[in-house]
Amino acid sequence: MRTSDFNFKSPSNLLAKFPVKERDESRLMVIHRNSNKIEHRFFKNLHEYFEEEDSIILNNTKVFPAKLFGNKEKTEAKIEVFLLRELDIVDRTWDVLVDPARKVRVGNKLNFGSGITGEVIDNTTSRGRILQLNYNGTHKELIQKIKEIGKTPLPKYIERNPEKCDRIRYQTIYAKKEGSVAAPTAGLHFSKHLLKKLEIKGINIVEITLHLGLGSFLPVEVEDISKHKMDSEKCYISQESCKIINRTIQKKKKVCAVGTSSMRAIESSVSSNKNLNPFSGWTNKFIFPPYKFNIANCMITNFHMPKSTLIMMIAAFTGFDLIMKAYQIAIEKKYRFYSYGDVMLIL
Repeated sequence: MRTSDFNFKSPSNLLAKFPVKERDESRLMVIHRNSNKIEHRFFKNLHEYFEEEDSIILNNTKVFPAKLFGNKEKTEAKIEVFLLRELDIVDRTWDVLVDPARKVRVGNKLNFGSGITGEVIDNTTSRGRILQLNYNGTHKELIQKIKEIGKTPLPKYIERNPEKCDRIRYQTIYAKKEGSVAAPTAGLHFSKHLLKKLEIKGINIVEITLHLGLGSFLPVEVEDISKHKMDSEKCYISQESCKIINRTIQKKKKVCAVGTSSMRAIESSVSSNKNLNPFSGWTNKFIFPPYKFNIANCMITNFHMPKSTLIMMIAAFTGFDLIMKAYQIAIEKKYRFYSYGDVMLIL
């Protein structure tokens, strides 16, 4: 398939710039792949589609306040710096994106305040730089200071400054392991009340970790999908999580991946007998049609951007024609799109 096959027009008035008041009040589109039936519910109804001994897989990554604002030495020009990942703890070097990129060159020094400065030591892409941070304190103290001055890295389309509520709402309620620069958005809809309902019903809540970078959310820029390269992301799957999921598979119950990040994680560590293996490492798994999924037989996901790797994965799981029909219905019925938007359950 071609990248242009995944292009569609999502009306700007449907791009969710704020979350709904209550997490589980998001609208839920339920897609039945066997019958092509589509239902319209609310996320608080999710428990009705699961039974005892089913498993739901959550990505427990935690969003890092990765957006810093600094001033260039001498000119005082304001520079936005997006911390993508730490490259070396000792040298305190980071892979970053800068904006405006034309004003940031190798050798430039930036002042972020609170005793933190930085020097650009290399270029990576047109907007990418290697930045060495300087701070008169330990690494732990530096990270704590970054958390204090850093802003929640909201997606660009939201077009507003992060507010106090974003520190809470652009984070799942089960977030534990810090390391993502973007939220696993399908998980934003879970409330404590809904999780308790699922647990009482006897449904297994299984956690894995995949730290999201920005690569998954960017549009694919090559027409031949097979030539697209995913950014690598850190992933952890425990022995205990594998045990629960494999038992669910053996009992032929539902295994539900919450979000494309959870799906990518579990599909990155599959044994020859189609079970899940423990994993600790990096994955650049890119899933697009046609693809045979090995672990999950249902999934929860938000409504994604055109020509993104995310919509390509969802098409591989749902079927291209059915997912494109579902997206058209979502637009007609004014479902809210993207990170703070509504959600679908694909059975």
